[in-house]
Amino acid sequence: MNELRVRKIPQRKCVTCQKMLSKKEMVRVVRTPEGTVELDPTGKKNGRGAYLCGRWEGFQQAKKTRVLERALKQPITPEMYEQLESQFAQIRAKYEEVPCEKFGDA
Repeated sequence: MNELRVRKIPQRKCVTCQKMLSKKEMVRVVRTPEGTVELDPTGKKNGRGAYLCGRWEGFQQAKKTRVLERALKQPITPEMYEQLESQFAQIRAKYEEVPCEKFGDA
């Protein structure tokens, strides 16, 4: 009767490609209580969060369609996007292998 417990892996949906992935495979963008928008590599910052699959194309699509603004319920200025883009560029290599149907691979 001693069964191994299977741990449930938290899943989140990418706001751009709508694919469900584990939290560890995604990048969290957070609107802090102070009103700033930033990347949250730990996934534990306070504030309203939105998840991206981590693909560069997904980030560019989110910027183009303003989907992050809708998900975070706050307008994002061009300066904020520049800051997000530079933060994203630094961690981008970590997410290159994340599968994404919308941007080229299955």
